[in-house]
Amino acid sequence: MARGTSKDDDGDDRVSRDEMERYREAAEDLMQQLDWCIGYLHGIRKSEVSTVLAKNRAHIRKRLLNKPEQPLPAEETDET
Repeated sequence: MARGTSKDDDGDDRVSRDEMERYREAAEDLMQQLDWCIGYLHGIRKSEVSTVLAKNRAHIRKRLLNKPEQPLPAEETDET
């Protein structure tokens, strides 16, 4: 049997809770890296690229992670 899986009474392989937690953490890490990239690209005035990535991020957050969308870089306000 593969590591991180278990068999239930029906014999189906199921992903363990530990493995699911690792996937969730990896997805959260990926989203943080994507947020950084979007901010960096926006900061160096690559607005078209950052906007496309932000739209992709919004789709991922909404459809796959069931979280609310974040504003696009041009829509964010500076809080200083």
